[in-house]
Amino acid sequence: MGYLAFIQVALAVLLIAGVLLQRSEAGLGAGFGSEGFSAGRFVRRGLEKRLFQTTILIGILFVLSVLAPLFLN
Repeated sequence: MGYLAFIQVALAVLLIAGVLLQRSEAGLGAGFGSEGFSAGRFVRRGLEKRLFQTTILIGILFVLSVLAPLFLN
């Protein structure tokens, strides 16, 4: 199962890159209820939408790769 560790590292790096490349809708303060909430809903289009969907897919693959040893034994 040595190859699984390399897959997990690669998926982790891709997941981090995907999250960091995404546009931030609001600042950190909006997460705590301050400004930014009334700015309206953000709609992803084009490349941003594809990056968002790919990041979700990589996250799911990462979780499955972590759970795989539990089911393979």
